[in-house]
Amino acid sequence: MKFPQPLTLAELASFLTCDFVGNGAMLVLGCNEIHQVEVGDLSFVDHPKYYDKCLNSKASVVLINKNVACPVGKGLIISADPFADFNRIGKKYMPFEASLQSISVSAKIGEGTVVQPNVFIGHHVQIGKNCLIHANVSIYDNVVIGDNVVIHANTVLGADAFYFKNRGTQREKLWSTGSIEIANDVEIGAGCTIDKGVSGVTYIGRGTKIDNQVQIGHDTVVGELCLFAAQVGVSGCVKIGNNVTLWGQVGVTSGIEIGDNVVVMGKAGVSKTLAADTTYAGLIAKEARAHWREVVALKQLPELIKKIK
Repeated sequence: MKFPQPLTLAELASFLTCDFVGNGAMLVLGCNEIHQVEVGDLSFVDHPKYYDKCLNSKASVVLINKNVACPVGKGLIISADPFADFNRIGKKYMPFEASLQSISVSAKIGEGTVVQPNVFIGHHVQIGKNCLIHANVSIYDNVVIGDNVVIHANTVLGADAFYFKNRGTQREKLWSTGSIEIANDVEIGAGCTIDKGVSGVTYIGRGTKIDNQVQIGHDTVVGELCLFAAQVGVSGCVKIGNNVTLWGQVGVTSGIEIGDNVVVMGKAGVSKTLAADTTYAGLIAKEARAHWREVVALKQLPELIKKIK
């Protein structure tokens, strides 16, 4: 998320009523969580396990719950609760803006694009040329869609990230301030859901085709010419290469990478990074030939047991 205009380190610390370390005149351009942070951004960390990662990231300012040595050229804001204060910043500079009509006057829709009845298009949405948006699609604020895109009925683009902090008796939601970008020539099936980034962009690459009832989580980046069959579920912050095929009901855990030209067979659970140019299968996805050798070996077990007896 970028601020409407740059803020100084001192201004942000004052808004949060927190102490700061560093040059108070340092300009902060926006805020991003660690997976999407860029130079000029503020990010946050509230667990010692991730201190070094955040302090050594591209973040120019770190919102942190401990007074630590400040890296050269950076700034710190010392907060008792960085998660809550990060939310305060997001809600102030990217608040929810109610819509009073089905298609916002700030939306831009390209020549030749057809929008079917009962479609909702939020504020500052951009839709390219020659797209087809079927009935009952909901496109939340700030989504960007390229040319020649087809979106089938009842799909939702831009719902909030599924990102919560355990507060013991409740779960506190991280305020989503990101967006979605859909490149040219993408087709998205009926009843799909693609979540906006927490503070960055969820991206679907050129020519990718997505079947019905597919879920793609926040800040995930999908490459070009991918095929996702029905009921695929991809968690947040996943990086998927080009020409990747995920067959029906594949589930992908968060924060991993899938290389170019990978094929994952149906119902597989992907729990770790997958190397390029390989086919995977099994409930816990593994290289397909190894999986099928295990299946064949299991079929031989009854006869082997008889021989042993």
